[in-house]
Amino acid sequence: MKKLDHVGIAVKSLKDAIPVFEAIMNTKVYKEEDVVEQQVKTVFLQAGESKVELLAALSDESAIAKFLNKRGEGVHHLAFEVDDIFEEIKRLQALGYELINPEPRKGADDKWIAFLHPKNTNGVLIEICQEIR
Repeated sequence: MKKLDHVGIAVKSLKDAIPVFEAIMNTKVYKEEDVVEQQVKTVFLQAGESKVELLAALSDESAIAKFLNKRGEGVHHLAFEVDDIFEEIKRLQALGYELINPEPRKGADDKWIAFLHPKNTNGVLIEICQEIR
């Protein structure tokens, strides 16, 4: 793994959350995107090498809506950048990790993504991601 790419935070309202994180991080949102396949609206903020992704549900049936209903607002996932997502998936599966997505899918911020099941990762949802080339 190359680095921690971002921390994903589930929020009920982007309108309310954006000013909070812009003030804390002393920066502005650099990207806003709807990921229709996942029924989520995302925004990204960056300070130096660190990024925060705010996630809000576009549908009551989305994974983010279900997360918010079950756990409320807060840290949703940690995302780690990898050089080759296909090889990293194979490596993690060989080590016995269950992937929610055994095949990468297109995510926000021009990335291929795959998630590891939190039951294998001490309750933390882990995303691996690679820039789409």
